[in-house]
Amino acid sequence: SGNFELVDWNLSVPTDVDDNGKADTIKEKALSAGYSSEQFFYTQSDGAMVFKVPVEGFKTSKNTSYTRVELREMLRRGNRSIRTRGEGNRPNLNNWALSSAPSTAQEGAGGIDGRLRVSMAVNAVTTTGKSHQIGRVIIGQIHAKDDEPVRLYYRKLPNNTHGSIYAQHEIAGGEDINFDMIGSVSSRQANPDNGFLLGEIFTYEIVARGNFLDIIISQNNEIMAEQTIDMTQSGYDVEDDFMYFKAGAYHVNNTADPEEFAQVTIYEIRNSHEGYAFNE
Repeated sequence: SGNFELVDWNLSVPTDVDDNGKADTIKEKALSAGYSSEQFFYTQSDGAMVFKVPVEGFKTSKNTSYTRVELREMLRRGNRSIRTRGEGNRPNLNNWALSSAPSTAQEGAGGIDGRLRVSMAVNAVTTTGKSHQIGRVIIGQIHAKDDEPVRLYYRKLPNNTHGSIYAQHEIAGGEDINFDMIGSVSSRQANPDNGFLLGEIFTYEIVARGNFLDIIISQNNEIMAEQTIDMTQSGYDVEDDFMYFKAGAYHVNNTADPEEFAQVTIYEIRNSHEGYAFNE
C-alpha cells in the first residue's frame, strides 16, 4: 500500500483465519494500512504487487470451484456504513451502474460506467491438469450482481513460449462467449508469437460505456489488440444489477498438481468512473 492507493479495494486470500469456511477478505482499511502475506500478497523488490495463488485453498463462496488472490473494487473506501451490495440487489454507493441502466439505478450508484487500467506481468501458470484448464488465469474482470460481463484471461500452454489473451463475456443468466484477442482459448493452439512471455510486462484496459465494452491490450504505448463487445442483448442494463472491477490472480485450474501455482505482478492499477467522488 505504500506504492499503490488501495483504499478502494479489498483483497481475497485463500486462507480461513476467521474459521467461517470461506476465503478470508482483507478489508479496505486493513489493506491500505499495509497488509501483506509472505505466501500470497507481497511487495516485489522493484515495488510491484505480487499475487500468488495456489491450486488448493479456501474459496470465496460455494458458487466457485477456484482459488484466488484478487482485488475487489470497493468505492465506499472503508466506510462500513455503506453495504458491500445494495439493498434488494440494486446499485449503491459501493458499486457502479452502466449509463444504459434506468435512471433510478444510476441515481443510487457510486459511479456511472467505468475504466480499469492495469500494467502487469504473469510470472507463473500451471503445466498440469485437465486440458481446458492448463496454464490459464483470470487477470481482470467486471463482475455484476450474479454474472460477469467480462473476464480477461492469460493462458500459456506448456509447449509454448508465449501466452495468449482472450476475453469471455457472460450473458446475464446465460452462456459465455469467447473473444480471442492474442492467440486463442484453444488447448491446442500453436505458439502465439505475438503473445507475452512469462514475466513480460503489458497493459490492459477495460472500458465500460453503456452497453459497450472496449478491451485494449498494449505494450510500450503500442496497441497490440482491441475488442469491442456489444452488450445490448446481454441483460445488464436493468435496475436491479450493479458492477465492480476485479484484478489480480483468479486461478481457474483446480486439477493441477498441488505444488503448482499461478502468479501475477501488478505495476500500475487505476480505476475511474463518471461521478465517482474519489477520482483523481
